[in-house]
Amino acid sequence: MIAFAHRNLKIFFRDRSAVFFSLLSSLIIVGLYVLFLGDVYVGNFPNVSNARELLDNWVMAGLLATTAVTGGIGAFSVKIDDRARKIEKDFLSSPVARAHLDAGYLLGALVVDILLCLFTLLLAEAYIVLNGGRWLSFPVLCRLLMMIVAACVAGVCLVFCLASLLKSPSAFSAAATVTGTLIGFLTGIYLPIGALPAPVQWIIRLFPISHAAALFRQIMMQIPLEAAFSGAPVEAREKFELALGIRFQFGESQLSPAGNLVILLGSAAVFFALAVLRESRRRR
Repeated sequence: MIAFAHRNLKIFFRDRSAVFFSLLSSLIIVGLYVLFLGDVYVGNFPNVSNARELLDNWVMAGLLATTAVTGGIGAFSVKIDDRARKIEKDFLSSPVARAHLDAGYLLGALVVDILLCLFTLLLAEAYIVLNGGRWLSFPVLCRLLMMIVAACVAGVCLVFCLASLLKSPSAFSAAATVTGTLIGFLTGIYLPIGALPAPVQWIIRLFPISHAAALFRQIMMQIPLEAAFSGAPVEAREKFELALGIRFQFGESQLSPAGNLVILLGSAAVFFALAVLRESRRRR
């Protein structure tokens, strides 16, 4: 399994275009924010002294959640190519269990996803600091890294489920394009959740990776939020957090960080089970 995952990693990173397109959605989001959206967002909060730092962290946290999905899509293209070129059958004719092959694809995709998220985090932090913000402290960074791993597990399981439904590279590429286009909306980057109609807000709350974005925002924005709302009523901060998708509310109950994590990992288990079921039926 480890050797097979290593083989998949070498194939992926050898194709520079695959690495680039795995990061393309994230690069587009950064470009839109730097060139257009950043000043618009900051202008909506003229009374907040550190609005730039606050919103930089908000966008970059959503960017991390986006990469947790798009990175997995790029890594799973190796599996789709193997299936289309019948290489998968060569592996199955060897004395290697099918479960070990699937585990190798999953492990390779997870490593790729985590590495791309770490690269994105480094660029995001550099942008925030160059823009007048501050570096994350070591304890906060450790918490964020743990959440990145959880988000990557959920993202890889989601893509694994998607890949189990598709056979050709063209179909997978089309699905990847649609996902890359929608992911910015589903993680609340292009438009804050509070600016969307109620039915769309429910869709975002039910999308698992949105909970990863919420967790990232709670961690990365903790200190800027305390500075921005020091002396302000608690209700003002709660309203701000709900409007920007930092926290989610279902009915009258506000979801805790533990609740976000349970939904994220629970969805990963569901997607993994669906993918395994689909793969087992396909073999028969």
